[in-house]
Amino acid sequence: MESYIYEITRHDSKEFTQLVYFCSAQADCTLEQVPGDQVSFLETLMNERGQAGWELIQLEFGQNGVLAFWKRRVISRESQ
Repeated sequence: MESYIYEITRHDSKEFTQLVYFCSAQADCTLEQVPGDQVSFLETLMNERGQAGWELIQLEFGQNGVLAFWKRRVISRESQ
């Protein structure tokens, strides 16, 4: 049976200064509003964590920043 460990990381809104967190009921937001450096920051974060064996399972956006939920498979001695 596979086992996993989980980790939640916090990323302050300062790291995502113009990332679109919320859209209005009239859909007043677009991906074009997100600067390229913000996309690059998120991509770098995901690649670094992925190389360390973590898989991003969810992002939660709030007014103060982003929570990233990660999981990584635990390798037991029996499966080696």
